[in-house]
Amino acid sequence: MNKKLITLLVLGTLSNAAFAEEAAAPAAAAAEPASPHTFSYNIGLYSQYIFRGLTQTGEEPAIQGGVDYSHASGFYLGAWASNISWLEDGGVYDNSSLELDIYGGYRNTIGETGIGYDVGVLQYIYPGDRVPGAAIDDAETTELYGALSWKWLQGKFSYVVSDDAWGTIDGQGTWYAEANANIPVGETGFTVNLHVGRQEFDGESAPGVSNDDLYTYTDWKLGVTKSFSNGVNVGGYYTDTNAKEANWIYAGESIAKEQFTVFVQKVF
Repeated sequence: MNKKLITLLVLGTLSNAAFAEEAAAPAAAAAEPASPHTFSYNIGLYSQYIFRGLTQTGEEPAIQGGVDYSHASGFYLGAWASNISWLEDGGVYDNSSLELDIYGGYRNTIGETGIGYDVGVLQYIYPGDRVPGAAIDDAETTELYGALSWKWLQGKFSYVVSDDAWGTIDGQGTWYAEANANIPVGETGFTVNLHVGRQEFDGESAPGVSNDDLYTYTDWKLGVTKSFSNGVNVGGYYTDTNAKEANWIYAGESIAKEQFTVFVQKVF
């Protein structure tokens, strides 16, 4: 075998070895285990903030955002915030324009059934100063919750364990039951949002004055959301309640009447 041929064979062998190393590198990287930790963020602009059928911003715009952490095991933690006005509108708090929610829990699925479950605790925080003599206790509220879901259906139950419920005196035991359906419209990116909920208040604001008689109500929502591949969601929804509006007057207006809300949100 001549020297030229030997040289070509050696060079070809070295070239193939180098190529094999380069090809193996991405494969080795791909084999690295995925992180069990996931973080997500969201921020949105809403024409108003609606909570369980009640406007929290007096029909004024709201900026809302949150951060969520989840572990592959199913445990999660999160925080979410929005501007509000209802406590100042009601004349019961000063320097109060923020709601901060802190929550954590565990979610998973039941075997191979496709049924998901979610249990956790949620703390509503309202910084500010309660007006002396106001007919309201501390607005901060603690709820335990549990939910079941299947495909685009969800049922959820929330139960107040704090002494008061959003300032309602003796509100421990107040609960909220809801049914939600978020129905995708084919591959269009549109989703139809349906909701109905029942807010039942417990306790007495004064001897013989039942919170249930004053404040209990049913709310419902009908909306549409369009989701884009870049994490942007836009939509709108109509909400209404059967609450006794005279018991939900803030700044001269009922916060329980029918409303229409539009929004744009970005999820990271």
